[in-house]
Amino acid sequence: MPLYSATDLNPGVRKREVFGWAMYDFANSGYTTVVLTAVFNAYFVGVVARGADWGTFAWTVALAISSALVMLTMPGLGAWADLRAAKKRLLALSTLGCIGTTALLAGVGAGDLWLAMALVILSNLFYAYGESLTAAFLPELARTESMGRVSGWGWSFGYFGGMLSLGLGLAYVLWAQAQGQRAEQFVPVTMLITAAVYGVASVPTFLLLRERAVPQGEAGAGGAGAAFARLAETWRDARRYRDFMWLLACGVAYQAGIAVVIALAAVYAEQVLGFKQTQTMMLVFLVNIAAALGAFGFGYGQDRIGHRRALGVTLVGWIVMVVLAYLATGTTLFWVAAVVAGLCMGSSQSAGRALAGLFAPAARRAEFYGLWAFATRLAAVIGPLTYGFVTWVTGGNHRLAIVSTGLFFVAGLLLLARVDVGRGVAAANVEK
Repeated sequence: MPLYSATDLNPGVRKREVFGWAMYDFANSGYTTVVLTAVFNAYFVGVVARGADWGTFAWTVALAISSALVMLTMPGLGAWADLRAAKKRLLALSTLGCIGTTALLAGVGAGDLWLAMALVILSNLFYAYGESLTAAFLPELARTESMGRVSGWGWSFGYFGGMLSLGLGLAYVLWAQAQGQRAEQFVPVTMLITAAVYGVASVPTFLLLRERAVPQGEAGAGGAGAAFARLAETWRDARRYRDFMWLLACGVAYQAGIAVVIALAAVYAEQVLGFKQTQTMMLVFLVNIAAALGAFGFGYGQDRIGHRRALGVTLVGWIVMVVLAYLATGTTLFWVAAVVAGLCMGSSQSAGRALAGLFAPAARRAEFYGLWAFATRLAAVIGPLTYGFVTWVTGGNHRLAIVSTGLFFVAGLLLLARVDVGRGVAAANVEK
C-alpha cells in the first residue's frame, strides 16, 4: 500500500493508477542498473573492446550519441504528444524498442564493437523516450503540494525494480561462475533477464494508467510541423518561464555528474580498485537500496522543506561523495561513497522531476518534460564524455576524472540559487 493518501492525488485519480504509473519506474530501472551501471558497461570495456585504452572513451561516445539523438528529438516528440494526446501510445512504442534492443545485446561478444555501440545507442534512446513520457504523467496524478512525495515514491519503487533485475542477474552470474563460465557466456544471459523483467513489469502501467489529455483542436492534427511550432513558441517565451530555464541549466550541470556515476561507477571500481564482477554487482545493489531510501525519504522531506532546498542538500551530498571516492584507496571508503551516492541519486532525481512538473503549464506537460529530457540528455553527453576524455588524455587516470565530475555538482549548486520556485509556479499557472 503506497504511503500517501487520496488527498495527495488530483480529483478522479485512484491509487491503483498511481501504482500503475510507478510500475514503469520499477520496470525500466533494470535497464539503467544492469546495462548502464553494473554489468554491460564493464563488459563493454573489458570484453567487447578487449581492455583497450580507448574502451572507456568508446563507451562514453556511444552514450553521447544516444543522448544527442534524444536532445534533437524528444522536445518535439513531447510537443507532438501534447497536441495529439499520445503520451501513452508513444510510451508503448518506446518500451517495446528498449526491450527489443536490450535483448539483442545478448548477441554481443568480444570484438563486436560496432554492433554493441549501435545497440547501446538505440536502447538508451528508447529508454530516454520512455523516461520522459512517463514523467509527463506526474502532474496529472499528484496535487501540486504532494508532487514531491508521489514522485519520490515512484523513484524509490523504481529502485526496487532495478534490484530485482540485478538480483536475478547476480544469482545467475554466481551460478555460472561456479560452473566455470566466463563473462562472454553469462553476461548475455543477464541482458535477456533484464529485458524480460522490463516487459513483464511494465504491463500494469498500460493496464492502469489513463491518458487524460485530449487532442488540442486543429493544432492536434498538425503533425510534426505544429509540434515544432509549439516548441519554438515556448523557447520564445523563455523570459516568462525563466525559472524553468534556470532549472534546465542546473539540471544540465548536476545531471552530468549523475550520468558519470550511472555510466562509469562500475568501470571506476574495477579499473581503480580492482573490483570483480560479482563485487561490482553487489556494490550497485547496495547503491540501489540507498537510492530507494533516499528517494522515498526526500520525497516527503522536499514537500515540507521545499523542492529547491531539498535539491540543494543532495548536491552538497554529491560533492561529499566525489571527495570520498577520490580519497578511497581500498574498498571500505569506496563502499561508503557508494552509499552516499545512492542516497543522493534517488533524492536529486526525484526533486528535479518534481520541480519540472511544478513549472510546467497544464497544456504543455509532455513538452516541458521533453525540454527536461533535452537537459538531462545534454548532461549525459557532457558528463561521461568529459570523464572518458580525461582518462584518455591522462593515460587512464580515473582519479583525476572523478575530480572533474565534482565540478558539475558545484556548478549545479550555483545555478540552483537562481531558481525562484514561487515565481516559476506562478508563471506556469498564468493562462495565456
